[in-house]
Amino acid sequence: MPKPWKRVSSRPVGEFRIFSIRSDRTISPRTGKEHDFFVIDCANWVNVIALTPDQQLVMIEQYRHGSNTVELEIPGGMVDAGDASPEAAGIRELREETGYEGANPQLIGWVYPNPAIMSNTCFTVLVENCRYTTAVKFDQAEDLITRLVPVAEIPKLFAAGKIRHSLVNAAFHHFELWRRASLSGR
Repeated sequence: MPKPWKRVSSRPVGEFRIFSIRSDRTISPRTGKEHDFFVIDCANWVNVIALTPDQQLVMIEQYRHGSNTVELEIPGGMVDAGDASPEAAGIRELREETGYEGANPQLIGWVYPNPAIMSNTCFTVLVENCRYTTAVKFDQAEDLITRLVPVAEIPKLFAAGKIRHSLVNAAFHHFELWRRASLSGR
């Protein structure tokens, strides 16, 4: 079984608006040799599976700079320092990005976005009985369009290559596991 590597030093490399980079010097437990690794530190993230009473998902379309594409996704963002929990962050992000609010927020899963180089966690929060209640409050760098998508259409959208964001894919995996457990009575 692989063992953790011992960190002998760490130094900041860069501070950016939404993340920082550090260089860690670690010792391999297998060879005893030192190696440098770069780690991206950023806030934890939350993705929201927002389900309406008529079994539609509240989704968004937005431009993504890394891929230079417009992506069909679910609402989400950073867990802010003022958020009491991932569930609270999910409720806030859902309301800010789409104007929808719901009930019974629950954490249904989490993943490490890229444990090779990143230190954060991405949580998936399910919010049920979502309804449009308020105007959106975009961040200055956001430009989103809200879409309601029937739950039954999601597999077809994946098959057609319409949903490509890996963390959204992970969130839908958690949602499917939750649905199966709900149908079986847990």
